Amino acid sequence: MVRRAAFAALVMSVVIVVTGGAVRLTASGLGCTTWPRCTDESLTPTAEMGFHGVVEFTNRMLTYVLSAAVGWAILAARCLPWPSAGGTSKPWRNSLTRLGWAQFWLVMSNAVLGGITVLTGLNPYTVALHMIAAMALVWVALLMWERSKEGDGPAKLSVARPIHRLSYVLVAVVGLLVAAGTLVTGAGHHPGTPKDNKIVPRIPIDYDRLAQFHADFAFVSVGLTIALIFVLAAVKAPPAAKARTKELLAVLLLQGVLGFVQYFTDAPELMVGLHMLGASLTWIAALRIPLALRVREAEETAAATPAPRTPETATA
Repeated sequence: MVRRAAFAALVMSVVIVVTGGAVRLTASGLGCTTWPRCTDESLTPTAEMGFHGVVEFTNRMLTYVLSAAVGWAILAARCLPWPSAGGTSKPWRNSLTRLGWAQFWLVMSNAVLGGITVLTGLNPYTVALHMIAAMALVWVALLMWERSKEGDGPAKLSVARPIHRLSYVLVAVVGLLVAAGTLVTGAGHHPGTPKDNKIVPRIPIDYDRLAQFHADFAFVSVGLTIALIFVLAAVKAPPAAKARTKELLAVLLLQGVLGFVQYFTDAPELMVGLHMLGASLTWIAALRIPLALRVREAEETAAATPAPRTPETATA
């Protein structure tokens, strides 16, 4: 049950990214004119607000669905008895419970960031921070799902430490790729309101330069991924790590195609929406690689078995 609950929270964290993008792409970013109410007089959109009000309010309501999924994950982790060292049984898995609560506070903080975004008239920097916080939620949700399939013993590397560090360098570059994408958004064609609305501020940097900056990170990400594929093949790394690295390469290449088509077709809404979904999947694919390069046993197994000299014991 814990795995299903953690997976549901992960899926909803991706859904909230995509639906948040839909708010911007349908020019509904100010569909509700204030926060936490939809208007100064109403909690819900009025008939006069039309389609844009419904879209913005629906995205706000999906936060409650996300919160319910996270709550289910927390309760599932707390209700599952878990064996500990010495043969005793814990009432719940503290490691998973902490990850669940981390998701909860990320959801709450991102809801506040969303409100600040509305109150500041869709300031592009708060919009970017809103997206980055959503990606942080995806990270923690993925970690909880992956940890639900493992024990709570100390992590032990399956490869040499420099290779494990290389996988984290790849994660960092992919993270910068996603962050650069938020800057392109801030200077791009979809401010989140009707195009004749001149009030919404934009990032005062040339759009083409930011798009090239974003593409540069994409090229570096692809290069590092290919390098890691060859390194993992040379050292006979776990099959799961090899498969996940190839999956990341496939997603990156597909994202590259979508990005180029999007750029040369004046960023149609559907292509941008697919690109945002792809960004979430790229981030997930990158994060899963270092997790496949270490193993965690159950606590009592780890306590009973002396730690081997190799592979090295991970610090995190």
